[in-house]
Amino acid sequence: MYSSIQKTSNYLLRSIPLIDKWLIGQLIPPLIFSISAFTVVSLSVGVMFDLIRKIVEFGLPFSLALKILFLKLPGFLVLSFPMSVLLSTILTYGKLSSNSELLALKSIGIKPSRFILPAVIISIFMTGLTFFFNDNLVPYSNKMAEIIMRDGLGKSTVIERGNDIFFPGYGSLIDPKTNKPSERNTYLTQIFFSRVVENKIMKNVTLIDFSRIGNKQIISSKSASFNKDNNEWIFKNGRIVNFSENNQTSVINFEKYSYPLGDGPLKISEISKDANEMTLSEAVAAKNIYENAGNIKEARKMKVRIQEKFTFPCACLVFGLIGSSLGSKSNLRSSKSQGFGISVILILFYYIISFVFSSFGVKGILIPFISAWCPIIISLSVGLLLLRRASI
Repeated sequence: MYSSIQKTSNYLLRSIPLIDKWLIGQLIPPLIFSISAFTVVSLSVGVMFDLIRKIVEFGLPFSLALKILFLKLPGFLVLSFPMSVLLSTILTYGKLSSNSELLALKSIGIKPSRFILPAVIISIFMTGLTFFFNDNLVPYSNKMAEIIMRDGLGKSTVIERGNDIFFPGYGSLIDPKTNKPSERNTYLTQIFFSRVVENKIMKNVTLIDFSRIGNKQIISSKSASFNKDNNEWIFKNGRIVNFSENNQTSVINFEKYSYPLGDGPLKISEISKDANEMTLSEAVAAKNIYENAGNIKEARKMKVRIQEKFTFPCACLVFGLIGSSLGSKSNLRSSKSQGFGISVILILFYYIISFVFSSFGVKGILIPFISAWCPIIISLSVGLLLLRRASI
């Protein structure tokens, strides 16, 4: 079996045109250099200094700090991939252009679109690798790093991401005179808030009930848990404040009180606050939870983040096209410092327009699909324009 695999790989290598082997060989070393450089710098700024502070100030064991650093590595590798593709293509094609090697290829009839093809192929590979890392390794490794950090600092490893749970309930309003619900079922009828959730138990809970016209009820308790069998919440050690239509107020203290409300607050508490810590399937599930809860704003935000899980890897393809086209211009003499400077400017421009369009999507100015893909379309258009100019 090994020999057949080796024969197949050798055949594939022999079938690759010589020009592609040569260009890929030119691209890989600066790509590895760029990934290493960007990862080390971003990891140092983003994690290493914070870990050193925790070792010195809070006594985090050095061995655990190394584990955390290793687990954080995939997330920073993913961030470095698009930037590395851009820098490596600018450096490679800029060097080949300054040495007149690309001019020699043009003189024998090879078009720029042909000798840029290896850069595009590598960019497509990096796009797939980025998506794989972002959807499989990064969410898991970040969660493990957080657990190890809490264990090392002696903190509880409960789901702290459940802090400040806010759940709006929507439904029909009840007329107290007829005791009949309204036909419209999209009214805000409840607001559920919990300061923290530990092991599926809500702490410091407040529930405001608007479901009865002219009346308002506020339930506050030290804790609340969901009873799956009866589809209700059990509040413990709290009080109920009733506000009637004629501004009369009554207060009732209780040790235990049942309130009919679905498991929406519990599902909300299990959603990570950072979409980057979710896999694609988890993000889709979170979007469905928000939609079922009637939380249109959070559902819209999650739709944008779902699309961005596809567009972020595509930045590798866009940057590969832009970098190779820009480096292929015969008048560009690109040193490493110049290539790095150009890369930084282009990266800043791309992420600024990405942030702007993402905000448009979250606010509802643009639909999520358009807001997420517009930066890719704009940047891809720039890359194709640069490729056309390089062909002149």
